[in-house]
Amino acid sequence: MDLGVEGRRAILLASSRGLGRACAESIAREGAHVVVNGRTEADVHAAVAAIESAHGVVATAVVGDSTTTAIHDALLDACPEPDIVLLNGEGPPPTPFGQIDEDQWQAAVTQQLLGPLTFLQRVLPGMRERRWGRIVAVSSAMVKSPNPLMSLSHGTRLGLAGVLKGLSKQAVADNVTINQLLPERFDTDRQRQMAELVMTLRDISYEEARAEQEASIKAGRLGRADEFGDTFAFLCSDQAGYLSGQSIQLDGGSYEGLF
Repeated sequence: MDLGVEGRRAILLASSRGLGRACAESIAREGAHVVVNGRTEADVHAAVAAIESAHGVVATAVVGDSTTTAIHDALLDACPEPDIVLLNGEGPPPTPFGQIDEDQWQAAVTQQLLGPLTFLQRVLPGMRERRWGRIVAVSSAMVKSPNPLMSLSHGTRLGLAGVLKGLSKQAVADNVTINQLLPERFDTDRQRQMAELVMTLRDISYEEARAEQEASIKAGRLGRADEFGDTFAFLCSDQAGYLSGQSIQLDGGSYEGLF
């Protein structure tokens, strides 16, 4: 299937590793030019080199914290008129609710809510004027069954979801879609870190922690990053122009509800 994104320009926040990198790879494979962002210079430049070599598109590196105005400026200097935007970022560390202090709440709000929204304020008007745009935010399927260790992440991600849903109702009339992808456990560094945390908390082996992760998914396995990236690419396609305001779960069939 030709997704109709060849030659489109994409800015992908937090895309040098993990699920963000998979999204960059999938959209570049379809011929889109990409701006790759991350906080670690070596990771960003390695991703850019690999993407250009594999897919023959223009890939541009922007190193830094994508929640800051300075990096927003740098991203838009690299790509002044993006057609595609991925709102992604590393979540706050798992923390028991009773141990979260005010500074941690403020940092989570900036990281997960204010950073993405202030960037969106800068790119959404141009997309609507050009009458083509695809915006995808990465949230978490686990907000459907909250874990108390993830209160920092769940609270702010749900706030972002509410704002994006409202915006989607206005933007879709201009052929600008806004959707969310809700991944459950995917085989990335994040889940390896979570397994190591469980090892420490429960005094079990790494293999036991990983087996518990896999058993928690109805599919009996963790998701593959390329599965996530290819779903993102479809949401960015011409064919997905009638799909907006949705929160799409990629969770290996784990969610128990009908809706």
